[in-house]
Amino acid sequence: MVAFNKVDALTLELGTEGHQLATDALKIALSNTAPTAASTIWSTGSFPAPAAANNYTAGGNAITTTSFLQTSGVAKLILADTVFTATAGGIGPFQYAILYNTSSSAANKIIGWYNYGSSITLADTETFTVDFDPSTGALTIT
Repeated sequence: MVAFNKVDALTLELGTEGHQLATDALKIALSNTAPTAASTIWSTGSFPAPAAANNYTAGGNAITTTSFLQTSGVAKLILADTVFTATAGGIGPFQYAILYNTSSSAANKIIGWYNYGSSITLADTETFTVDFDPSTGALTIT
């Protein structure tokens, strides 16, 4: 399992209603440019994505929020996995999958990212799954 890296601003954003994780529209975008803990806003200018072609949608894949629940003081954001499937021209290269909030009130604020360690390029029919762990959640807040 690849570790999730949250951005520093997330903790403040949660306290000031910058994110409504239970209901906001989230996306995963692919990029070969590394985010940092200080990153705040996702854009193709800051984090160039693969071309919006070959079955890669501009801005990445919409993510389904399964739940955002709290048990014994621990909140977990549970997200459904998302799959990128390349067509004829392929998708990539990319190394990072960036989770961000596309809701109008959040204006593309980054929540965090996954680093897959090296650049990946998908050939025709190859798939890449961003696998969100349903037991620990994509994000756990204690």
